[in-house]
Amino acid sequence: MTAYAIAHIGPADGPLHEDVLRYMERIQGTFGAYGGRFLVHFKQHEVLEGDWHGAPVLVAFPDMNRARAWYKSPEYREILPLRTRHLPGDVILVEGVPENYDATATATQVRDAQV
Repeated sequence: MTAYAIAHIGPADGPLHEDVLRYMERIQGTFGAYGGRFLVHFKQHEVLEGDWHGAPVLVAFPDMNRARAWYKSPEYREILPLRTRHLPGDVILVEGVPENYDATATATQVRDAQV
């Protein structure tokens, strides 16, 4: 099942630090062995609910094991401080749903579990 790394990065307190730009230049090179690819990276976004400052990032991986392995990899761990020293962020890994996913079945399961 496809897994995703979802990040909410920033905002920056001014121009991006050179370390962050180096991080951006190098991150894609850490995906290869893990099958990762950007789906969203520092694109404009429209806030429909809530309060969202900063940049959205979405990376797809073939499965959760490879997503975890990428995040823990020496290649990624080496560059991570280039971003974290200068930009706040929240990052999660989440498993996707199958193509035929039906939210009504999940609602039923949750309802039944609450009884």
